[in-house]
Parts: sequence; C-alpha cells; structure tokens
Amino acid sequence: MRYSIQSSLLLAATLSPVVDAERVLGAYIFARHGDRTPKVFGNTQLTDLGYREVFDVGSFYNKRYISSESSKQIEGISADVVNPKQISASAPSDAVLQNSATGFLQGIYPPVGKAASQTLGNGTSVEAPLNGYQLIQLTAATTSKNAEDGIWLQGSSGCQKAMVSSNNYFKSDMYTALLSSTKSFYQSLSPMLDGAFSSADMTFKNAYTIFDYLNVGRIHNSTSQFPHKSDLTDEVYHQLIALAGSHEFNLAYDSSDEVRAIDGAVLAGEILAGLGETITTKGKSKLNVGFGSYGTFFSLFGLMQLPAASVDFTGIPDYASSMVFELVTNSSGTDFPADKSDISVRFMFHNGTITGSSEPTAYRLYDQKSELLSWDEFSSRTNEIAVGSDDEWCAKCGNTDGKCSSFASTSSNPGSADTSGTGGSGMSLAVAGVIGAMVTLAVILGLQTIFFLLGGFRITKRTKASAESLSTDIEVEKEA
Repeated sequence: MRYSIQSSLLLAATLSPVVDAERVLGAYIFARHGDRTPKVFGNTQLTDLGYREVFDVGSFYNKRYISSESSKQIEGISADVVNPKQISASAPSDAVLQNSATGFLQGIYPPVGKAASQTLGNGTSVEAPLNGYQLIQLTAATTSKNAEDGIWLQGSSGCQKAMVSSNNYFKSDMYTALLSSTKSFYQSLSPMLDGAFSSADMTFKNAYTIFDYLNVGRIHNSTSQFPHKSDLTDEVYHQLIALAGSHEFNLAYDSSDEVRAIDGAVLAGEILAGLGETITTKGKSKLNVGFGSYGTFFSLFGLMQLPAASVDFTGIPDYASSMVFELVTNSSGTDFPADKSDISVRFMFHNGTITGSSEPTAYRLYDQKSELLSWDEFSSRTNEIAVGSDDEWCAKCGNTDGKCSSFASTSSNPGSADTSGTGGSGMSLAVAGVIGAMVTLAVILGLQTIFFLLGGFRITKRTKASAESLSTDIEVEKEA
C-alpha cells in the first residue's frame, strides 16, 4: 500500500503541468515606427508595409500580455474589450510615429465584433463600426519633436546643450578619422545617389541619410526604378548600416556628456512614471505604450549601459523594433504585492518586426549580473539618469525660451532675496538698480546712434543659426 501511494504521488507529479510562480503586474512597451518613405525628400510617411509591421508587433504583445490564454497575461487586464483606465499610449506629434502607434494599438486590442456594442435607453443596440473597432486614446509625448521630419538627429530634441554636445562629435578624432577613411567608399556610391545627393554630400557626414535613402530603395524599388540596385550588394549594405549606426549612436549618446542623451533621459522618466503608477494604484494602471525614433532608443541604450550587455545595442534598431520593461513578482496569491521588495523589473528587446515563433530577448540593465532588478534598484538607478519634469529638462538643457521662460524667470529671481534694503542716499536698491540700468542704456543707445549715422551701417535681421552661434557642421547636417 505504501509503495502504491508513493507511485501514485509520483505519477500525479509527472502528469501535473509545471506552474510558473512569476506573475506579470504591468509593462511599459516602447517601439520604433514601421517602414516609411525616405527622409531626404521630406514629408515622410508611413508605408503600407510599415503599417503591417507595427500591427504585427502589436498583435504579438496582445498574445503575450492581453490574451487570457497567455501565461504572461498582465494580471487583471481586460482580455477582449479595452478598459481605457488600464492602458496609456503616447507618441510625438509626428505623422509617421502617430500612425505607427495607431496601427500598433489595433494589434494590441483588435476589433471584437458585436462585443463592442451599447444598448441605449430606448432599447436600441448600437454596434461599434468597422467590426467592433476599439478606440484607444493616443496622447502627445514629450520625448521629442518632429522626430521623423528632421534630418539631423538632435534637431528634434529642442535641447540647446544637447545640440551643442552632439556638435562636438563633429570635432572629435573618431569622426574626423572616419570622414577621411570612408571618403572613397561614399564617392563610389555616386551612381546610386545621383539626383538625391550632390557629390559634396556623399560623405560620412551624411552617413544615416545616405543609408536611409538606399535602404528604402532596396526595399521598395524594382530594378527598373533603381537601375544600379545590383551595386547595393550585401557587403556594401552592411558597411552602410554599420557606419550609419556609428554616426548616429555617437550623436545620441556620450558617456562623458550625458545631456546628449536628453531624449533617452525623458523616456527614462516616462518609464519610471508609468511603472510607478502601476505600483501606486495597486495594478489599476497596467500597460503603457510609447513610440519614438531610433535616436531615442540609442539615447536610452547608452544611459542604461546596454552596450555592455551586447554590442548590438550600438547598431540602428530596425523598423518596428520594440523594447519592454516588465513589472513582475514571485509573491504568492493573486493580490497585488503589499511590499515593493516583492516586485522586480525585466528588460527585453526585439530588433525589427516580431514574426513566427520569435520573441524579445532579456538583457541585463546597468551592467548588472542578473536580468531581473528589484524595483528599488531599478527605480534608484533609473532616477539617476531620468528627466521627469519640465523644470529638470530646462535646467539640464539650459533653455530659457518657450516652456522654459517661466523656469528661467524663477531661477534668476527666486524671490528669496531682500529687496527692501537701502543705500546711503535712502534710495531702495531695487530703484537704484533700475535707474542705473536706464542711464547705462541711454549712454549705449546714444553711442550706437552716432556709430550708425557716421559709419553708414544699417541694422539687419540675424539668422537663427548665427544668433545661436551654431557651427557650420550642424547647419549642414540639418539641411542635408
């Protein structure tokens, strides 16, 4: 009998499914847009192929995090009809990124037919159009501006110190050496680039724009439309993408000057806020989705030390690439963990569209030994690199206009100084300062008038570039 009981227990254990104790509490997904038209001609648009790519990636994450059949389903998330309180989605105000996000969200929560219907007070039933198409609000992100409209990577950030930092790359020994050593390579591409680039622009300076133009042609153009397509061999293509990756990664990140990675810092703040909301609401907020350009990927990769985990993180992420931060726990039960120490974060990345049986791969953040980081460790390390408010952004970037004008005013005049003091004459310091400034201004204006009248000079409007004292490198790169 004893032997029989042991045998029965062994058999039951063998037949029982393996239970994964880990539970997914929430996630933050950040994805790149799908295939698009080239940047060099402007008015960049998402293609049908790009629409399909982001929809397929969204469909994958539906199967992973939304479907009730998934072992990785986010606990408590609505499996069919979207609950707007559980999901937050954002993308910069840019046609390619906004449309990509919309296509992605269609994959996350596809049409549900008659399940998306409503009964009115008079008993009439109204079904949502397009076979139960589900509407998910998409808000404008602060990660970057016009991300796919501009040629130059940092031109989208609007951060003055980041623009200056990126410009310093064009003065570096690394850039100068590559500009010289690749000159003949880029000039050899002339038959494929004529009509889109001048001979002077066929250099490493325009490494990404040239790659982007030829990459689009490689995907979309037939031999008749692209007569020299045979010249774009695998060897040439790999060299193009490697050089473009080096060029753009160094524009987006510099370990000795992290303001260059401002877009990644803003994204880090958004990730912290999104996952933090899941924790503070005890799981009522469950899924965050963001969209951006490869430059934002690069910036965050650098800040989170991902190149230490794999050199691949210095290469350009393909269209529809995605990274995800999973909030997980191994605590028992079905309630949201009461203690933050029971919550961890896992980072995963997939290059390009997720198809077939492929899945995102987990990587170690911040050069840590484990792929899982405790929430306290993750939030502490990420807080060090994150920019989470307009005031932080203004202080880091040194901007004083636009949204930073009020910050600059507050910083220069915090209101804590005593302005009631008087000098020996009994005049208040504030009034004395104003009078002194007015006298000085009158003298300067008088001298300027004499100078212009006698010297024959006239006042002309300065260009934005000269006003900001930007170097020729940046001006050319923005116009390339």
